[in-house]
Amino acid sequence: MEKQTKDPQTNVQMPAGSADERAAKIAAQNVSTAQAQQSRMAAAPEKTPGQSGAEVQPQPAQPSPQQPHAAAATAAKKDAVTVEMQKVCLAVIKELKKVIVGKDEVIKKVLMVILAGGHILLEDVPGVGKTTLALGLSRVMNLNYKRMQFTPDTMASDITGFSVYNKETGGLDYKPGAALCNLFLADEINRTSAKTQAALLEVMEEGGVTVDGVTHKAPEPFVCIATQNPLGSAGTQKLPDSQLDRFMARLSMGYPDLKSQVDIIKQRQTADPMDTVRPLVGAAHIKAMKRAVQLVRMEDEIIEYAAALCEKTRNVESVEQGVSPRAVLALVQMAKADALMDGRGYAIPQDIKDVFVDVCSHRLILTARAKIRKETEEKILLDILNEVKPPAILERKAK
Repeated sequence: MEKQTKDPQTNVQMPAGSADERAAKIAAQNVSTAQAQQSRMAAAPEKTPGQSGAEVQPQPAQPSPQQPHAAAATAAKKDAVTVEMQKVCLAVIKELKKVIVGKDEVIKKVLMVILAGGHILLEDVPGVGKTTLALGLSRVMNLNYKRMQFTPDTMASDITGFSVYNKETGGLDYKPGAALCNLFLADEINRTSAKTQAALLEVMEEGGVTVDGVTHKAPEPFVCIATQNPLGSAGTQKLPDSQLDRFMARLSMGYPDLKSQVDIIKQRQTADPMDTVRPLVGAAHIKAMKRAVQLVRMEDEIIEYAAALCEKTRNVESVEQGVSPRAVLALVQMAKADALMDGRGYAIPQDIKDVFVDVCSHRLILTARAKIRKETEEKILLDILNEVKPPAILERKAK
């Protein structure tokens, strides 16, 4: 029997071994159990009463005294996976709170995007902790982290890599670019040229870069966190719609409140709190958690509700261009991640509501008249949430 240890700070039960091995074993074993159980249930043939050689007539299913127990056992296993994943997520958030003070909701949503398999656009004023958040994430998740400060002279090859002539072999050797890592921070992405911005399109969508006709895959998982200043426009190049659409969510950290500001000052008087951040999970664990998000159940009524909300954005007078089908997929995945973070193996309409604005606000293009009236994307999306009626689905049905 495998030896168990308890993390003293996170109170998460883990097998012995390195941080990566402990986290990977927990998540992989739990998800594998859920997948195997689902596979057995799907493959089990239906039994109908009848005699050999005679035509079998359909008969109503007879309740078996064992069926309730089997269903309860299956539900218990699924709940165990969800609870275990929620524990790990809460442990990650707790560790990040050492360096990001008073922004628990932002940390939660960033983690949700990562588990949903997306990328994050942090749009905020300088100095509120955007880079610190990315660095803290890379340490807690034990990921290969690279940061690039985008400037007007940043070249596309700095991101994708380039080939150089090898005199000894007579061929070309590939030199990897900054994007070939697990967590890539594109700092002030709107400070560089459109050509350089476009160098990220392939790796964000397909997880690789193509140089001289050869595709080089980024390690799994790959997450891009881009930052930009919403106020300063001098020397900036606005991101094209195609690139904005590749970010699953746009988030804003905002200024800390007075108490949080005091705490930030106090904790940095004698030491850097980043030095106290411990690695809790690894790449293998994150993959298993992403798989757990995919296993979250979502009823058809909720899927139709998500599609109806996105469809409504295309039929609003103030909106010149509504959200894309990619946005609908992102909305569903984010809602599933929200359910998992709340300890549920099923989604409810509130999960869609919680992430709708974050997923869709940066994808809308307003008309000139709406801009003159100083309407905002957030206000339009909130009005849509009020207009589109959510499904009257009970939580017990979603279970």
